Amino acid sequence: MGIKVSTLGIGGELALPVTHGSNVRFGFNAFNYNHTFIKDGVTYKGALDLRSAQALFDIFPSDRGFHLSPGVLLYNGNKVNANASVPGGQSFTLNGTTYLSDAANPVTGTGKLTFYKAAPMFLVGFGNLLPRSDRRFSMSIEVGAAYQGPPRAALALSGSACDSTGLNCRAINSDPTIQSNVQAEQTKINRSAAPFKFYPVVSFGVGYKF
Repeated sequence: MGIKVSTLGIGGELALPVTHGSNVRFGFNAFNYNHTFIKDGVTYKGALDLRSAQALFDIFPSDRGFHLSPGVLLYNGNKVNANASVPGGQSFTLNGTTYLSDAANPVTGTGKLTFYKAAPMFLVGFGNLLPRSDRRFSMSIEVGAAYQGPPRAALALSGSACDSTGLNCRAINSDPTIQSNVQAEQTKINRSAAPFKFYPVVSFGVGYKF
C-alpha cells in the first residue's frame, strides 16, 4: 500500500502482483482549491474539485524499476464550479459587447467545467510500489497523461443587463441577443480549456509492502 501526491490530488494506492514483471494497481485521489478572479468585469468565485479513482497495469521490462503503466481513470470527477457576479452599475463584457449590471437587479450566475467521467491514461516512471526484494519501503515517480475528452463549459447568468447609458435594461434570461452572447462566451471558455482534454499527470509516492 502507498500514499502519493500528484497533479490529480492527494491519494492512496494498493498494488497486487500479477507476474514477476507486472502488477495491477488501484488508487484514488482528492484535492480542493478555491480561487477568486475577474474576467471581462465578471467576478468568479471558483472551486477546483479533484476526485478520481484509477486502475493501472504496471509492466517492468527489467528489474531496475522502470515501468510502463497503461490504465484508466475509472471515475473522473474533476471539475470546476464558479459563482459569478457583477455589482450593480458596474460594466462587464460578453462576446465583445459591453453592458452595465442593473443596479435594481444585478447580474449573478454560475459556471461549470466538466470532462468525461472515465478516461484512458498512460504513465511511465521509476520505482515499484510492490518491490520484489526483501525491502519493505519503496518510492516511485511517474509522468504521463489522461485523455479526459474536450472540456464542457456551462455558463448561466441571470439578473438584468443595461446598455452603456444604463437606461435600456433587459432580463438576461429572456433576451435572445444577450443569451447569444452568453453562449459565445461559453464557446470561448471551451476553446481556452481545450488543451486540458489531455490532463498531465505527475506523481510522487511512497509505499510499504506487507
